[in-house]
Amino acid sequence: MLRGWIHSKSANASTQSLDTLAEPQNLEAALRAAKHIMDDDLESAEAGLANGNSSFHKLAKGMVAFLRATLGFEPEIMREGVSEVVLPNHLGRLLMCHVPPAADRLADAETTASTDRRRAQKDGHSYRSAIYPPGAEFALCHAQTQLMSAVIGVLNESLTESIKGFYKLRKAYVTLNEILDAETRYMRKRSGTGIDTPSRRSVESFRSDRSSPLIKEMPGGFGGATSLRSFQKPTPNGPNSAAAQQDGHINGAQDDDDDEDQFYDADDGTTANLDSLSLEGEGTLSATDVRPPYNTAASHGMLDHDPDSDIFANPIDVFIHSGANLCFGLLLVMIAMIPPAFGKLLFIIGFHGDKDRGIRMLWQASKFQNINGAMAGLIVLGYYNTFIGMSDIIPDSDPTSIDQISVEGYPKHRCEALLAEMRRRHPKSHLWLLEEARMQAANRHLSTAISILERSTKSPLKQVEALEMFEKSLDAMYMHDYALCAKSFIACVDLNNWSHTLYYYIAGAANVEMYRQHKKLNPTQAAVYAEKATELLKLAPKHAGKKKFMARQLPFDVFVTRKLQKWESRARDWSVPLIDAVGVSPVEEMIFFWNGYKRMDMSQLEHSLSRLTWSETSNPDWKREGPDEKALLSVLYATTLRNMQRYEEAKKSLRSGVLSYDKNELKGGFKDDWTAPAANYEMGVNCWMQRGEARKEGKEAEVTKWVKECKSWIEKAAAWEKYELDARIGLKIATAQDTLRRWHEKEGTTK
Repeated sequence: MLRGWIHSKSANASTQSLDTLAEPQNLEAALRAAKHIMDDDLESAEAGLANGNSSFHKLAKGMVAFLRATLGFEPEIMREGVSEVVLPNHLGRLLMCHVPPAADRLADAETTASTDRRRAQKDGHSYRSAIYPPGAEFALCHAQTQLMSAVIGVLNESLTESIKGFYKLRKAYVTLNEILDAETRYMRKRSGTGIDTPSRRSVESFRSDRSSPLIKEMPGGFGGATSLRSFQKPTPNGPNSAAAQQDGHINGAQDDDDDEDQFYDADDGTTANLDSLSLEGEGTLSATDVRPPYNTAASHGMLDHDPDSDIFANPIDVFIHSGANLCFGLLLVMIAMIPPAFGKLLFIIGFHGDKDRGIRMLWQASKFQNINGAMAGLIVLGYYNTFIGMSDIIPDSDPTSIDQISVEGYPKHRCEALLAEMRRRHPKSHLWLLEEARMQAANRHLSTAISILERSTKSPLKQVEALEMFEKSLDAMYMHDYALCAKSFIACVDLNNWSHTLYYYIAGAANVEMYRQHKKLNPTQAAVYAEKATELLKLAPKHAGKKKFMARQLPFDVFVTRKLQKWESRARDWSVPLIDAVGVSPVEEMIFFWNGYKRMDMSQLEHSLSRLTWSETSNPDWKREGPDEKALLSVLYATTLRNMQRYEEAKKSLRSGVLSYDKNELKGGFKDDWTAPAANYEMGVNCWMQRGEARKEGKEAEVTKWVKECKSWIEKAAAWEKYELDARIGLKIATAQDTLRRWHEKEGTTK
C-alpha cells in the first residue's frame, strides 16, 4: 500500500511538471489562434482552438463566441449558439460544426480557469512570477470570462440574468485589483521604496476589521449581510506559512480548503433574492455615493513600461499585465460611464469607476502585440471616436499632444498614431477601417468617412459588416443624403436583429424629408416618397418590444411607438394623411440624439437650419402646433446654432421656445417630454463654449462667470425627473458634471 501511495504521488508530480512545461506552449498556441479574431476571421480562430483544452484555449473560444454575440448585439447567439461553422478536422476535411452558446462556452472556461488557478496555488512546480502571485494567469482567465459573462447577462432579456451579470463585474473587479496590487508592490520594491504601501496597509486593515460595515453589508445586498468570505482575503495556515511568503505576496502554499484562494470571489449568496429586485425608483445615484470594496493602488506605482522592458521577459507575465490592464481599465471606464438613470446599479456593483485611470490602463495594454493589446486599442478608439464624440462639455486638450499621461479631451494625433499601428498589426481587419471612418466623422469629414466605408471590401464577419452599414447610415443621415440614409438603414434590417424598429423609423423619416423637398417641385415624385415613408413608419412600431434590455423595451422602441401614436392622433384630428401629420423634421431629431451636429461642417449645418426652417415657413399646419412641437423645434434649432458658434442666438431660441413654458405644458400624453431637460443642458453647453472663447481672449473674470452659469444649468438638467431617453441625454450630463468637477479641481475654485 505504501509503495502504491508513493508511486501515485510520484506520478502526480510528474504530471504536474509536464503541465508546467506545457503552460507557455498552450498560451502561445491560444494567442496565435486568437490573433485571427482581430482579422475578422473567427472560423480560422475556431479551427486553431478546436483541439486545445487549456484555460487559455477555452478563454479564447469563449471570446470568439462572445464577439459573435456582442458585435451585432445578437441575443440569439448568446442563447442558442451558431448552427453552422466550417472547421477543418484533423484529416483536413471540412466539417459543419455547431458552436455552443456564448454563455455555455464562457461558463466552461470559467470553471477550467478556477480549477487551474487552485492547482497552481497549491503546486510548487507551477510557474512562479517575480511580479504576480502563483496562478495569476488563470485568475486573469477567470476574471476575463466573468467580464464577458457579465456583458452577456446584461444584454440578456431577463432582468435576473442582467443583475447577475453586474455581480460578476464585482467579482472580476476583486480579482483584477489583486493582480494590479501585486504590480504595485513589485514596482515599489524594484524602486527601493519597500512594499508596506498605504494601499497594502489599507488592505491589511480591511482584512482585520471584521466589524467594518462595508464588509458586513456590501452595497447591493438584499436584506442580508454579505458574507465575510466575499471580500476577506485568507491568510496562509500551517507550518509552511512562513515559506509561503514571496516578495510580499502569497505564493500559493495554503490550506487545502479550496475556498481559500489568493484570488477570491464575491459571495454568490447575495443573488438569492434577485427575482424580487426592481430597478425602478425615484432616487438616482452617482458614482460618489458608493464606496469601493477597498482602496486601490491608483496612485501607487502603476506599471507602465513598454513591451521591450526586461520586466516582460516572460510571455506569461506579458499576458497577465496586458490582460489585467485591458479588463480593469475597461471596468473602470464602464462603471464611470453609468448614466444617472441607472445609478441604482452602482449599489449592485458595489464600487465606482475611474475613467481617467481606466483609459490610461487601456492605453498601456494597447502597447502589447497580442489579443489583449488589440482589444484595448479598439476600446480606446471607440471611446474617443464614439463616447467623446457624443459629449459636448469635455475638458480642454491639445489635439496635437502625444503626452501619455493626460487622457483628457480628444487627443487627435495620439489616436491617429494608435490607429495606424493597429492597422499595421491587423491589416485584414475591417474593425480598424470602421474606426478610421469614425475618426474622419469626428473631424467633420463625413464624405471621407462614407468613402472609406464604401470602398472597403466586404468583411467576412457579418457582425462587422452590420456595424459598417450602421455607421454609413448615420453618416448619410448627418450629410442629409436621404436616399443613401434610407437605403442603408433598410440594409441594416437584413444584417442585424438588434432594433428593426429604429431602422425602419429612420428610413421612413428620410423619405419624409424627400417628400417635403419634392412636394412643390415634383408632386408625382413626392407622392412616391409619401407612400414609402408611410409604409416604413407604420411598419416600425410593429417590431417594437421584440428586443429587450434588462427586461425593458429598448428606449428607442418606446420613443418610436409614441411618435407614431402622436402623428396618427394628429392625422385623425386634422383630417390629413399621416405624412402631413409628421411634425418637426424627424431626421433632425435623430441627428440630435446621436449628436450628429458635432460631425457636420458649416455647409451641412446650414442645410440643417433650412430643414428646420421648413416647419415655420412651408408647413401649412404649423399654426395648429402647440408648445410641445415648438419646443422641439427650438431645441434642434438652438443646437444647430450652437455648433455654428452662434451662442447668443442659440440661447435666445432656448429661452423663448422652451424655457418660457411651464414644464407641465411639455409633458404628458404623446408629448416630447425630453425637450425641457435638453434645453437646460444645451444652455449649459453654450455657457461652456463661451467660457472657452473668453479664455482665448484672456477675460478670466468672464471665464469664472460662464463656468458658474454652466454648472447651474447642468445641475438643473441632472436633477430632472424621469423622461424619455433620459439615459442617452444622461450620459452627456454625467460627462458634463465630471468635466466641471475636474475644472474646479484644476483651477482651484470653489464649487
